[in-house]
Amino acid sequence: MQFSSLCRGRLVRRYKRFLADVLYQDQPLTLHCPNTGRMTGCAEPGWAVYFSTSANPRRKYAHTWELVADDRGHFICVNTARANQLAAETLAERHIPELAAYSRLESEVRYGEEGSRIDFLLGGDGLPDCYIEVKSVTLLEQDGQGYFPDTVSLRAQKHVRELIGCARAGHRAVMLFCVLHTGIERVSSARHLDPAYGRLIDEALAAGVECLAWQAEITPDGMRLARTLPFIP
Repeated sequence: MQFSSLCRGRLVRRYKRFLADVLYQDQPLTLHCPNTGRMTGCAEPGWAVYFSTSANPRRKYAHTWELVADDRGHFICVNTARANQLAAETLAERHIPELAAYSRLESEVRYGEEGSRIDFLLGGDGLPDCYIEVKSVTLLEQDGQGYFPDTVSLRAQKHVRELIGCARAGHRAVMLFCVLHTGIERVSSARHLDPAYGRLIDEALAAGVECLAWQAEITPDGMRLARTLPFIP
């Protein structure tokens, strides 16, 4: 994934969930913030931010916050939509060995008992259908430890339940954690923040759901899922 001429500013504040004020060329500017989470450790005032610009005249805010560089020099992608885009590219290129055998790739397919849409459905070549949920990981705590989610997430809990149902029905089910923080070295379920999610991950692993973590290389020029990381439940 290549970025087209990101601009660099300095974060003033993030507020109302979807807005962020920055200084760009010493002038105040308001960005759209495409992230509904708490963004813990991703939005400290004074950090460098990188944003894209849309040519759509109907947008109220033409600029979108894409990346931030923290005080240790780590790059973080705060645009959560990029996780699915990266996953789509990587799956299409068959870059993940565990998933490389599939020839058919679909997205946003309805499934499950709770009315969900799966991020990606792989199939073909006589293989069992493979249901893949993608999650963006940006929460870094001590010693390179990354976590998902960054707060209680009923939606994330639902997705794990749906994957458990897929696995028990005989399908292949995968939780793909896209690590969009260059300082993270391993990933775990954030059971200290969302105990129910941690219990569901334990149940999912016991049912045969696979948890894969892949970290992105991130620069202001672009991103790609480049390496696997340990997933420690």
